[in-house]
Amino acid sequence: MIIKNLRDSRENNDIKQKEVAEYFNVDYSTVSGWETGKDTIPLRRLIEYANHYNFSLDYLFGLTRYNDDTYKDLNVDLEIIATNLRTLRKRNGMTQEEVAKKINTSQANYAHYETAVNLIPTTFLYSLTKIYKPFSIDALLGRKKQ
Repeated sequence: MIIKNLRDSRENNDIKQKEVAEYFNVDYSTVSGWETGKDTIPLRRLIEYANHYNFSLDYLFGLTRYNDDTYKDLNVDLEIIATNLRTLRKRNGMTQEEVAKKINTSQANYAHYETAVNLIPTTFLYSLTKIYKPFSIDALLGRKKQ
């Protein structure tokens, strides 16, 4: 899965893959894998990247065409994310089983995201952007504006 604007966000700000790799203490080939879709960047790492370089997650995922750099840094709060996932699902009149099927996981697994047991993976979060319209990942994760 490709985070649509990961490479563009880096290149447009004259940030080298090597700099990102050093920040995350990974090999540059790992960063390359994230940018090409060979590998999936873990959501916590993507949030760190967004915080460090001041990008909105909606922009990085390709939900918006332009970066909104007015967001505060995000600290992952599983309770907020769980509540927002539940609210979003119910607002769209779906069951956990229906959402789980659409994102290609089990209902039990999806239930763990709605009960704050586990952080939803990047790939499943991306899949939610195909189900729910309009949709903001920044809002879902509880990210606030400055």
